[in-house]
Amino acid sequence: MKAPNFLFGLACLVLLLSCKGTKERHVLFVGSFTQGQPASGIRVYEFDDTTGAVELLYEQPQTTNPSFLKISDDGRYLYSVMESQLPTHGKVAAFSVDSLTGKLQLLNMQDSGGRNPAHLALHPSGMYLVNSNYTDAGISIFNINSGGSLDPHYQLLEFKDSSVIKGRQDAAHLHSTNFSPDGQFLFGQDLGADKIRAFEVIDTETGSLRLQASKEISLKPGSGPRHFTFHPNGKFGYGISELSGKVTAYHYSDGDLVFLEDYASYATKQDLYRAADIHISPDGRYLYTSNRGPKEDSIAIFSIDSDSGKLSLVGHEPTYGKHPRNFCLSPSSKHLIVANQFSNTIMIFERNETTGILTKLPQEIKMDNPSTLQMHTYQLR
Repeated sequence: MKAPNFLFGLACLVLLLSCKGTKERHVLFVGSFTQGQPASGIRVYEFDDTTGAVELLYEQPQTTNPSFLKISDDGRYLYSVMESQLPTHGKVAAFSVDSLTGKLQLLNMQDSGGRNPAHLALHPSGMYLVNSNYTDAGISIFNINSGGSLDPHYQLLEFKDSSVIKGRQDAAHLHSTNFSPDGQFLFGQDLGADKIRAFEVIDTETGSLRLQASKEISLKPGSGPRHFTFHPNGKFGYGISELSGKVTAYHYSDGDLVFLEDYASYATKQDLYRAADIHISPDGRYLYTSNRGPKEDSIAIFSIDSDSGKLSLVGHEPTYGKHPRNFCLSPSSKHLIVANQFSNTIMIFERNETTGILTKLPQEIKMDNPSTLQMHTYQLR
């Protein structure tokens, strides 16, 4: 009778020792604008999720305007747009990530299919990458190889459209895309046309993902939809509109978005709006948006009713810098990190998980024109 107990105890001891030998490393990846010239445009930092302290691990040289990054779900690969906001076609780059050193290794680069690639989205399977071209409005799709590199794009969807704000909406501008939680649909935010373009995901006989247009969701003229996120429960979606400074809540079901309500992202009425980014805490209780001046640089905080999907304003927190283009939550959601592009700073906030309120920490990162943030937690032995 004692042998099974002994074996059970031994197994527990081995498990305990193996757990003690495992360390979590939280890694922050930062992309930036490099004034159109090759430079160390991507930096990798170790992030202390207890104190908010950061330590530089690595800088990737010879990168030109790596203005949007996307980390794979397993953290092995980092994808970046390249040569954004230039008069020629942009590119999409694939890097491998060394979790021990933070070092990036360029795997390859592919043409983005148009000017000014602005956003990247990964299919839940991890097998496909979708790029959004802003200036030459379009969506390009790439197969991801087993080693993380990219094949040339095999589908390119291009759009011609416009809306009411002169100079900003004279043509279509695809700013971002998001897959539905089940990966069966893709939603593209067209800032220039005031539309969310919905596509059904089709698997062809060759096994490649292809998009088939399914419907268009029209926003109020002059909205300028920019970024979007789904609620963790999969029942709701939320978009941030750059030009109107509004957050829009939708009910989501089987490829369809049904309007619920609009909310002001800014604390006060503005003559010009530049709302930017939007994220939801992993527990689904709070939604955050960023506002990029010109008179208010802030993070808006909303609580979410998980039954109705409606929002309630909690408050606004200044970003202590100019033009907060993108922000992210740490993997534990204990911190929120903001990239203030025009003041060349990245600010770190502690997040109260009960109230959603943000408190600025003394730590900050100095970097020229930071524009995009990604985080991943690695298990090290």
